Amino acid sequence: MGHAAHTAKDLAEATPDSRDRYVDLLRVASLGTVLLGHWLMAAVSSDGIGNLLALVPALQVLTWGLQIMPVFFFVGGFSHALSYRSLARRADGRPVYAAFLRARLQRLLRPTLVFVLLWTAGALAVQLAGGGQGKLSGAALRLVTQPLWFIGIYLAMVAFTPALLELHRRWGWGAFALLAGSAAAVDALRFALAVPYVEFLNFAFVWLAVHQLGFLRADGRITGPALLAGAGLAGAVLLVAYGPYPLSMVGMPGEKVSNMAPPTLALLAHGAWLVGAVELLGKPAAALLARPRVWRSVVAANGIAMTAFLWHLTAMLAVYAAQLGLGLRLPEPATAAWWAQVPVRLLAAAALTGVLVAVFRRFEAPGRGGAEPGSGPRAALGITLCLLGILGLSMTGLGGLLEGHSATLIALPVTAPAAIGMALGGWLLVERSAPARRVRLRG
Repeated sequence: MGHAAHTAKDLAEATPDSRDRYVDLLRVASLGTVLLGHWLMAAVSSDGIGNLLALVPALQVLTWGLQIMPVFFFVGGFSHALSYRSLARRADGRPVYAAFLRARLQRLLRPTLVFVLLWTAGALAVQLAGGGQGKLSGAALRLVTQPLWFIGIYLAMVAFTPALLELHRRWGWGAFALLAGSAAAVDALRFALAVPYVEFLNFAFVWLAVHQLGFLRADGRITGPALLAGAGLAGAVLLVAYGPYPLSMVGMPGEKVSNMAPPTLALLAHGAWLVGAVELLGKPAAALLARPRVWRSVVAANGIAMTAFLWHLTAMLAVYAAQLGLGLRLPEPATAAWWAQVPVRLLAAAALTGVLVAVFRRFEAPGRGGAEPGSGPRAALGITLCLLGILGLSMTGLGGLLEGHSATLIALPVTAPAAIGMALGGWLLVERSAPARRVRLRG
């Protein structure tokens, strides 16, 4: 831990004046909010794992501030624009797509695949021993992979960055308008004409539109954040009040329409208002981030953020398992006794997440990848397999590994073993898109 702190201190002190520190803060804050939200929403009882927002519908309005994932994708767009342009400047006209994919995927896929392989081994062992059929264990095996959808979508954003950067260069705000208009058209086809499967297109249009706002920020073109926030908030309110969209900006169990899966125009409006709101906070935050101690904390948190995201649900489930193992009663969710235990559960989950981060953070460490041009088509095929595999696993979960349980991914059935195979195969293709490059899964 001392070495890690020393490294964070060195990185913080070496930060150039030109670096946008606020973006790093937003990345950490958005993922931290997701962790806290997941810990709070999980309503675990002897009957399984439910959703607190479904049990207490009045709390769903809080998702308009706490559904912060659009901010992470917005920050991703900003970072991807800077990274790709930097590579292109140093490449002397050589193709950089494969090198860009390798550079962006190293810190994302290595910890993800380690998480997937370890959980798969554990789930398989439990099912071979005849377990995994209970309400709690079965729900846990489904729940633990669900947040991986975010990584699958993020991989798609990385893959589309060069093409959408060119669209941004030509059209600016018009490129965002094109994606937003496409999202609106998809919802019209979905709700007005009931066109089957068309809604899945909005996994691309909605999230890529938010990602495009990051490009606009990178070029200093978000000059009216108050207008963006106001228009987004007004649009979201009107769509929810008069359209077919639910109040919650996260998915609810059993609901006919979700704003998240697939994403809707209402979620895009929500994302626009969040982006405008965080942009308005940029100047006050800059003064705070100028303090050395604050900046060192942000740098240290950025170095472990993905590992914490991957393992935070494992920590939460372990806290509940320990409570049951000690013979302690699980109070009914949303009761006074349940709320009284919330602070203790949060502290325990945070502490255990810290332990898991200490064990697995090595896999998130940056690799020594070079900038070799490599094979663009091979890298493109690799990242496509990765994103489909990760998305598929987020939908199937790890229950029913021996029974061939499947889920529908873009109108096609996929099993967990097939999804894992696609993700691993895609990783190998991306890594091998560089000449004479050794493939490593260890940190």
